[in-house]
Amino acid sequence: MSPTAPTLETPDGVVATHGLPEVSELDLLSRALHAGSVVSDVALRTAVATAVTAASIPGGALTWGRKERANLAFHADLARTATAEEVFVRPPRGVPVVERLSSSGLPELPGGRARNLQFTSPYVARNPAMRADYARHRRNGVGWAQHWRHDDGPRPTLCVIHGFGAAQYWFNSAFFSLPQFFAQGWDILLYTLPFHGPRGATRRNLINGSEVFSHGFATFNEAMIHAVHDFRILVDHLEALGAPRIALTGLSLGGYTSAMVATVEDRLDAVIPNAPVTNLPVLLREWVPAGVGIGLLGALHGAGREQLDAALAVHSPLSYPPVIPRERLMIIGGLGDRLAPPQQSVDLWEHWGHPRLHWYRGSHVMHFSRGAYLDEMRELLGPPLSVAA
Repeated sequence: MSPTAPTLETPDGVVATHGLPEVSELDLLSRALHAGSVVSDVALRTAVATAVTAASIPGGALTWGRKERANLAFHADLARTATAEEVFVRPPRGVPVVERLSSSGLPELPGGRARNLQFTSPYVARNPAMRADYARHRRNGVGWAQHWRHDDGPRPTLCVIHGFGAAQYWFNSAFFSLPQFFAQGWDILLYTLPFHGPRGATRRNLINGSEVFSHGFATFNEAMIHAVHDFRILVDHLEALGAPRIALTGLSLGGYTSAMVATVEDRLDAVIPNAPVTNLPVLLREWVPAGVGIGLLGALHGAGREQLDAALAVHSPLSYPPVIPRERLMIIGGLGDRLAPPQQSVDLWEHWGHPRLHWYRGSHVMHFSRGAYLDEMRELLGPPLSVAA
């Protein structure tokens, strides 16, 4: 396991360290939870990988070939020659965002109300050869978010980006204890990734959001660039409303997206990826049966591993330096995580120059002692003072 450093055992047993501890360094309870987490995550990883494979193989069989290879070559060249700002092109200012009050399925928001946000995304595919095909996904061309706002004026805002297949606002509200953040003075914005939730063409998929993989990897690349583009529209919207500070966190694929945003969006006060995916080529090869299926598709259509790896680098947070100061960055990783294994967090930690890093006992979805890292997030974010105060 990679760079080790002295570990710090907090009173609740959570391991917080500036490196990846060996399992032998953990106390007995932590080792037991680690073992159970690994077993549960391997089972979950297999199920998710199977769903991803089921979504990607049919589409890949149709889209891979000379056209897909050319599209991947475009993205690989872009990754090799362009800066982050040239890849994640800033959206035009003043994109209209429509607000509608929301009431269904919400937690109690004393002193505030929730609004559903909707806007027509002006995003066009970075690859000119893909623009017409990508634009055909009309539902994906509408951006969505939910905004919890205090009635007494704009507040510092914590933005949250969900993981793959987990776009439900209620799930992310509970997972990140967002009602508590709201009660402590934060406004909250929950952002919906491309091809997820109402942005998907159908709700019949086994896993909501699996459509992000079903149109080939070149479309996946565009979707990830699109994710950053549309989130920046919401940053513009929050600024226009007068939010004095904006912070961002995200889970899994949302952690990946938040780390991407950190390479271009210097208006953010803090960025905190949680259980982040960071190195997709390595991750996809580890996932069974997804790695096997993708390898077969590549062999069938003459797209080698190196070409796919080079193309996926176009949106990797490991390809570009962050524009957020290191002291305003934090990474949260799970010692028993096998969907986004600890090395994924370590790779980002090393690339970002060793910012604050918190290890929790648990897996990708079972975060034991979650309160400890939520408290550390609050410490990093600082008090959410309102403008009026």
